[in-house]
Amino acid sequence: MSKFTLVIGNKNYSSWSLRAWLWMRHLQLDFEERLVRLYQQETPLRLEGLFSDTRVPVLIHRDLEVWDSLAILEYTSALFPEKALPAGVEAHAVMRSLCAEMHSGFPHLRDELPMNCRRERRSIELSDACKAEVKRIEALWQYAQKYSDHHDHWLFGSFSMADAMFAPVVFRLDRYCVQVDAGSRAYIERMLAHPAMLEWVEASRAEPWVIEEEERA
Repeated sequence: MSKFTLVIGNKNYSSWSLRAWLWMRHLQLDFEERLVRLYQQETPLRLEGLFSDTRVPVLIHRDLEVWDSLAILEYTSALFPEKALPAGVEAHAVMRSLCAEMHSGFPHLRDELPMNCRRERRSIELSDACKAEVKRIEALWQYAQKYSDHHDHWLFGSFSMADAMFAPVVFRLDRYCVQVDAGSRAYIERMLAHPAMLEWVEASRAEPWVIEEEERA
């Protein structure tokens, strides 16, 4: 039996679940996946007994519960530091800054472009505030390259917590056909081709459930 259990929400909609799940896949951890449908009458009951106040994701490791995506990323990184990149105190500080800004910011993007992995690609009209947040995201992605180790083509060269934190943004920008610069588009395509992202999308398409408030025309 796996030492880790990850409680997640619907793969089609749960952006916070994707972050934790993708990072644990990157670390090649053996974990049991427990999916709880969101916004259902029975959802609180399914999550009863967890300390997360009926929120997902939750990582259960032995007698420990870790809730919140960023906390799960940091905890598993501490357990397996040899797999948690980037190396170097400066790159790590900048990477952590990107993660924190993604964790707490971009309210207009979250509201106007909810994650919907199986959505057919088509554009919608964005507010000026949302467009400004997209520009900020592009600037963050470009800034990260200053601290890249050049081992690969992720935000900091090697795949890092920042890539996991921005994975839902990749789906948002792609599914709503948001116009971005060539470098950002190349990064989006690279992320969409990641084997774990493809696995997540395939599972999301197999889900029969629809949350109407998370759908956009």
